[in-house]
Amino acid sequence: NATVADGFLTITAKEEAAGGYDYTSARMRSLGKGDWTFGRMEMRARMPIGQGLWPAFWMLPSDSVYGGWAASGEIDIVEYIGSQPNRILGTIHYGGPWPCNVYSTTSYFLPSGTFHDDFHVFAVEWELGEIRWYVDGMLYATRNSWYSTGGPFPAPFDVDFHLLLNLAVGGNLPGPPDATTVFPQEYVIDYVRVYQLPPAVAITSPTA
Repeated sequence: NATVADGFLTITAKEEAAGGYDYTSARMRSLGKGDWTFGRMEMRARMPIGQGLWPAFWMLPSDSVYGGWAASGEIDIVEYIGSQPNRILGTIHYGGPWPCNVYSTTSYFLPSGTFHDDFHVFAVEWELGEIRWYVDGMLYATRNSWYSTGGPFPAPFDVDFHLLLNLAVGGNLPGPPDATTVFPQEYVIDYVRVYQLPPAVAITSPTA
C-alpha cells in the first residue's frame, strides 16, 4: 500500500479484507532513523477525498520519558478529514497519561478549492516553548502553553520526536467510510523535509 515512483511517495487505501479488517493502508515512521528536538518539519502533499479517510503527518516522542500517551506529547503537523476537503487541523496532545490527556487544536479552511485538488505545503516550526503551524507558508496557529504531569514546562515538547505518515480508514475523527466513499484513495507525498538551526557557537575574547 506504499509505493515510490516518479519522485512521489503514494500511500493507497484499499477496500479489501485483511487480518479481520475491511480495508488496508500503510503507515511509515522515522523512529530510529530520524529523531529531532526542535526544527521545521515540512511536507508537500495532495490529500485523498471521501468519507472515512484520515491522512496525517505527525510526531511522537522517541522515548516516553514523561510517561504514557499523552504525558510525553504528540504533535500533529497536519490532519485532514476526507469528508471536509477544504479543512485541515494542527494539534498538540499533552497533559497526563490517558485518560487524563488533553489537547489544543486549530482548524484552517482553504479559501477556495480543496486539499485534494492540488499539492500544498504543511509545516510546523518547533522551538523551545513554542510551536507554530503553517500552510503554504502562511502562519495559522501558535501554541506556547501546555503541560506534562511528568515534568516542568516546556515538557513534554523538549525531547526527541520522530515523524509518522499514514492514511487511516475510519476512526473517531472521520467516522467510518460509507456508500459514497470511492476506493482506492491515494495520499501523495512529494517530499518531507526537516530543517534545524546550527548549534550555537560561543565566541570568547583571546586572553593576553
